Amino acid sequence: MPRRAPELPEPRPTVPLPDLFTSARRGGFHQEVGFSIDEARSGKGFVTVTGKVERQHLNFNGVVHGGVYATILDTSMGASVVSLLGDGETTATTSLYVEFLRAAREGETLTARGEVLRRGRHIAFAEGTLSGADGRRFSQARGTWYIWSAEDRAPAPPPERRR
Repeated sequence: MPRRAPELPEPRPTVPLPDLFTSARRGGFHQEVGFSIDEARSGKGFVTVTGKVERQHLNFNGVVHGGVYATILDTSMGASVVSLLGDGETTATTSLYVEFLRAAREGETLTARGEVLRRGRHIAFAEGTLSGADGRRFSQARGTWYIWSAEDRAPAPPPERRR
């Protein structure tokens, strides 16, 4: 019978840098995709992410892949939650619902705006819109984020399974 690897503790997000914009400039998936946080159009509880559609963003139908929409919206909404965190708090997306309204094409400039609707002690609700330069809405999304405080303990490991 093969040996099972020891159970590792569940991963938890690391505490972000105190300043959202400094953290965003350090890089991450959103920058790998080619989008960035627009500091001038962001603040406490709302964040704007922009970028230009390039060939790498297209699916085999020649329009923007849905995962790009989801990434930009998750980044803008998640960052809007991060903008409201206190010292020692961190967060992670727990649900994301994206509606795809129309297809964007290569060369289009996309802008996502995420906004926190409600922030509780452990859960935040946010919504976001993704629009083109002319204001047409391409997508919209809603999501929830779990918030850990510095005092929160790591979750208990799952119970041992019987075979």
